[in-house]
Amino acid sequence: MKLAVRCIALAFAAWAIPGFTEPRPIAREMAGAEAPASRDQTWLLAKEAQLEQLKLLERLVNIDSGTGDVNGGRHAGDLIAEELRQLGAQVTFVPAEAPGLAPNLVATITGTGRGRLLLISHLDTVFEPGTAAKRPFRMDEERAYGPGVSDEKGGVVEAIFALKILKQVRFKDFRKITLLVESSEERGSPGTRTLIRQLLKDADVELNMEPGDPPDSVTVWRKGSTTIRIDVSGRAAHAGIAPELGRNAAVELIHQIQASSWPTSGPGLTANLTVMSAGTRGNIIPDHASALVNVRYREKADFARVESQFRSNALAPAVPDTTVRISTDGAYPPLSESPAIDALADRARRIYARLGMTLGRSGNGGASESALAQEGGLPAIDGLGPVGRDAHSDKEYLQLSTLSPRLYLLTSLIMELGRDPPRTNKPLR
Repeated sequence: MKLAVRCIALAFAAWAIPGFTEPRPIAREMAGAEAPASRDQTWLLAKEAQLEQLKLLERLVNIDSGTGDVNGGRHAGDLIAEELRQLGAQVTFVPAEAPGLAPNLVATITGTGRGRLLLISHLDTVFEPGTAAKRPFRMDEERAYGPGVSDEKGGVVEAIFALKILKQVRFKDFRKITLLVESSEERGSPGTRTLIRQLLKDADVELNMEPGDPPDSVTVWRKGSTTIRIDVSGRAAHAGIAPELGRNAAVELIHQIQASSWPTSGPGLTANLTVMSAGTRGNIIPDHASALVNVRYREKADFARVESQFRSNALAPAVPDTTVRISTDGAYPPLSESPAIDALADRARRIYARLGMTLGRSGNGGASESALAQEGGLPAIDGLGPVGRDAHSDKEYLQLSTLSPRLYLLTSLIMELGRDPPRTNKPLR
């Protein structure tokens, strides 16, 4: 009776969210009474939490927090900290390790068991200030939309609500749960690298809150990501009176870019020109030009080949008296599928099966902190957030039907790993 009254109250409260439409039933209402989890308290709480999840997600999405937006990042961080402190978590803001970035948030909850779990999420998005006002959070029957709704604010909210459910059921069979909400993942975590390494030392496993891939998968591999920067120095001159006295840095930059040819799409190595700049006025031969080339790779050796070619090309400029400098920034190693990752994915698959649902495994070109965890010797699994797609675009969305199942998955996985953490902490190769 209490559960029925609560569900009616939640349905009535849904009217408070602009554009709210009750999501369609999923998987025969999670296979109804046939599903082993149909009477599982964790599952019931995960379903009940959906409305509150959406309310918090709306508030968070409507705060601009692009990488480098310090004020927006602090505002969003304060909202998250308030939620976590209400759960009894010890919350600390850690200054970013690079200038011009919002602080990182670290929340810890201690228990009485064995497992030490590190949950990593990020609050920063790729969008400029003012984006949330132009296209705020909204929903239709199947999806939620807005800047960062799946990448990765949906995952941040899911992590908070998993901790809420643990408190509701009074689950303490873990040694420590640490939640990192970082502020610079979209630039390769320049403000968090040392902090992540420190947190990895006191953990048995890493769970990452990046969105799941459609139709419904966890991520077991990712490409590494490094940005190559090309800087060309030339000589300025009047473009009309004496252009021959100039040394056109923009022309040389074009030569450098065209001298390298790599795939721009596909499951393997890719290299894509993402940013170019040159010149200051229309009547001056530019004396400086620069470009960024983002390289994604499954093996470190593949990136080494690309970097080597760019550095070789830089030694032979086509425009006389120009100089070319190559540098790299924002490197993430690849996340490689391994027995340790497969073991975690197996656990997750078994948990999902309780709902009468099938959890897939996938990989993609998006880098994440799980690769840093694996490189540090920690078992890691990625893509545990709600399923989403079209990140980094105005079409980004989160699949509403995955909110409750993914919350159940994360909460149950935390419980299992708290009781029985992975027994290896050796470097993975």
